[in-house]
Amino acid sequence: MSSVDGNAAFDALRRAMAENAEEPEGPARNARAEQLLAEAEKLNIPLAVIEALGHQLKVYNYSSEKAKMFVPFARLLRLWDEHPEDFDEYETHALHWVFKWMTSGMLDQPHIPLAAMEKWLGEMEHRYRLAGHSERAVRSAEYSVAAHVGDLERAERAYAAWLAADRDAMADCHACELHEQGWWQSQRGRDAEALELWAPVLAGEFSCAHEPHAVLASSLKPLLRLGRLDEARANHLRGFRLVRSMESMRGAYADHVEFCALSGNEARALELLAERPAYFTDDGHPRSRLDFTAVVALLMDRLTVLGLGERPVPGPAGRSWTAAALAAHARGEALALAARFDERNGTAHVGEQVRARMAQRPLVERLPLGVRAVRTVAAPVPVPAAPATAEEPDLPALVAEARRLSDTLRPNAVEAWAAVARAAEGVELDPRDRAEIADHEAMDRGPEGLELFERAAELYAEAGDPGEALAAHARAAYVRALAGGVDAALAAVAGPYDEVLALHSADGTGVLQTASVLMSRARILMRRVHESDDEACLSEAGSAVREVLALVEGRAGDDVRLAARVAEAQAMLAELAARTGELPAAAELFSRATTAFVDAGLPWFAVEYEARLAGLLHHLGDLDGTERALRAALEHGGSHLEPVGRAQLHLQLAEVVGGRGLAEEAAEHALEAAHWADEAGEGQTLGALARHQLGGFLLGLGRWAEAAEVLESALPDLSAERHGEGAVVQTQWWLGDCLAELGEHREAAERRLQAAEIARHWPEQHDHATLAHLAAESLGAAGLPDEADQAYARAGALWREIGHVHGLVRSLRARAWLALRARDGADTARQLMADAVRACETALGDARADEEARQRLVGELGHTHRQFGDLLARAVPEDAEDDTIRAVLEEALTQVVEAVVVFASLGDGALDARTGAELAAGRLAADLGRPAEAAARARAVLDAYGNTDGAGDEVAQARRTEAEQLLGLMEEQDS
Repeated sequence: MSSVDGNAAFDALRRAMAENAEEPEGPARNARAEQLLAEAEKLNIPLAVIEALGHQLKVYNYSSEKAKMFVPFARLLRLWDEHPEDFDEYETHALHWVFKWMTSGMLDQPHIPLAAMEKWLGEMEHRYRLAGHSERAVRSAEYSVAAHVGDLERAERAYAAWLAADRDAMADCHACELHEQGWWQSQRGRDAEALELWAPVLAGEFSCAHEPHAVLASSLKPLLRLGRLDEARANHLRGFRLVRSMESMRGAYADHVEFCALSGNEARALELLAERPAYFTDDGHPRSRLDFTAVVALLMDRLTVLGLGERPVPGPAGRSWTAAALAAHARGEALALAARFDERNGTAHVGEQVRARMAQRPLVERLPLGVRAVRTVAAPVPVPAAPATAEEPDLPALVAEARRLSDTLRPNAVEAWAAVARAAEGVELDPRDRAEIADHEAMDRGPEGLELFERAAELYAEAGDPGEALAAHARAAYVRALAGGVDAALAAVAGPYDEVLALHSADGTGVLQTASVLMSRARILMRRVHESDDEACLSEAGSAVREVLALVEGRAGDDVRLAARVAEAQAMLAELAARTGELPAAAELFSRATTAFVDAGLPWFAVEYEARLAGLLHHLGDLDGTERALRAALEHGGSHLEPVGRAQLHLQLAEVVGGRGLAEEAAEHALEAAHWADEAGEGQTLGALARHQLGGFLLGLGRWAEAAEVLESALPDLSAERHGEGAVVQTQWWLGDCLAELGEHREAAERRLQAAEIARHWPEQHDHATLAHLAAESLGAAGLPDEADQAYARAGALWREIGHVHGLVRSLRARAWLALRARDGADTARQLMADAVRACETALGDARADEEARQRLVGELGHTHRQFGDLLARAVPEDAEDDTIRAVLEEALTQVVEAVVVFASLGDGALDARTGAELAAGRLAADLGRPAEAAARARAVLDAYGNTDGAGDEVAQARRTEAEQLLGLMEEQDS
């Protein structure tokens, strides 16, 4: 092989290694590295073999086959010892750099003796000293060995020496050093110090291939322990996205599974296990396998404690697993691996750590994450604590307490009477007690309580309370209405209604019992209004409600039951007013009703009507009132709110406060809405909508990774049928924006194209055009110019169709730049940019445009001329003749000068754009050998910003600096 052929083959090899380095971590990349080494060995170029060995070592290190990296390193070290002259500067540096990988790699392989590691430390120290390197990396490696075996005294000494030594070219990157330093602090029980060390990495000041990935994972437990739950949630969502596809980060992945197990997110932990089945069996890196199996055991034990030991779970391939079976299997594997490390180390440290990890208990009952998950067990229902007593209360005490609760309308009165019923088994109670037991059991059963209400009526009559007996009959009639039999209910309540009025007029019963019958009748008539709100139904229902008020108003006194009747009647009148279109009156009546419930000490009864009030006020445009009503509903509902009601209120409040620009608080409410929707089993309906909102608010806050996780988890449940096409499109749109910000351009393009495909059927095509344009931007950023051009062309056609000149012009300009990068694309690029200029000029000729629209079009024309000039200047072939270059530059200058003129016509509003074009014209004039013209352009910029040296905004300062530099160069040429 000639030297020319050899060099060409070496260059091709280098390109192939660079391409392979960009492939996803895993066996396929490793196998390609092995193939490339074989090709390098055929070239008879020592440096080719050295580089190929270095590439192989690197891909092994960043994979699950870390154990393979010792062989290429040993060969590299032998080559160095035999022929150091074959190593160039980069490979010399790389060889010494990976000494550190060998140390940590040996620690992670229990078959390598501890003595070999100690010998290796000495070898590393010796070689670093010979090469003139600081001992910082050596002391860091010594600390790692000591910390691993549990020699805390030596670890602290080495840690201090590590930090005291000078940083040099062999020191780990700042991000990796800070990660390890913070990890040590957290291991020593200093969580706050750990998080302080990690802060620059978490803030993005320092990063590398595995950071902030590892720091985000390591921070999860310290944040939970410190109660910094919002940060823990955010770091999980951010961090998991980073490690999800990185095969080499099994340890960090395990940290995320552990976090879910310790924060009440067992269902998500199972989903994470299911995503990585190979992690159960990959054995190339025993240490991370130990971490993973220990965490699996922790999670499975947690599920078993929750009563889910027989639940099917993801596990090692080859058999089906239950949580209990996998717990035993994973624990056995973890302890066996730990024993191998401890036998090698001569200590019990690793085993102690693993046992402690598997024995952990949850740090919080549940931390809502906002992402889609099905709760593994039913949510606990908050129940007010009963007063502590030395012994169980006797039956009379239970009856007295139940009666007190029912007379004061406490939420747990039904449960109290159920407790009486259980305690009274085999005991003969008087008819009154039995009546109240049956009455409250009927209330608990709802539509199925009809017969029990009738039985209660009989017992009330037997107890000598005819008024309460009639009230129970009336309640039975209302139950008929709830079951859909409104006409039958009205027939059934007619008798009790007439009888109770007659009885009350004869002082045979009290206001309370009479009001109860009248209210049941009013409720039945309101049910009829729901079915048919014709004028007659509305009128009769209104009369019935006012009859209740006429009886009770002013007579309630301290009886909360009567006060509740007044409040409920006002709420009924509010509903009737709303149905007849009297919305302000309805809002006033709902407000009175809620106030009455709260004043009576019954705030939980106000919640339903506060929610109704919020809806009315929102419709009336009273957003402040809407917000107050929603907040009141959440406050007044407290622990008595059902999960679905809580979800709905938080969702509405998120929308309201989000509309006021309070994205942070809106995100909190959307998060709560998602959590409670999942608890209610409404994850696919309310939950999806809440996640859609939450993702949008997180996007608005610039929390791209969190927003992407949430939006991706919302999409499987969002559907056009349930939530509308708009919600689906908006979610895809937002997700595309997040992915673009995260640099995942191909994925962003996919989301935007999916959204565009839905929007293409909409009558109004602006969204379709915008999404096609955004997809084109993403395709271009992803390095797919042909696909990007097609998408821009599609967007341009849509912009033209809907008459949106700015979109059309920008799509043409973007296509021009894409064409310029293509082979032989300069002419196409020129034509597209000329089309953009014509589109602006044509639009400006339309007399229908108002002045503001014309000003915007003038600005667009200026930018187009400016970009046309820049494009022409860059289109000059490097090998072109001087005359050709000069002609193109003259044409470019003409376009840029035209941009200056156009921007100048806009006055001070386009000052920065004009001066930018002026400087570009100056540089082109300089390239054309016209220093006087270039200097004049520079002076024009200085004059435009005045003579206040250093004053103005950043753009002004940058323009002045650039103008002064250009002017100085031109004056030197003239002198």
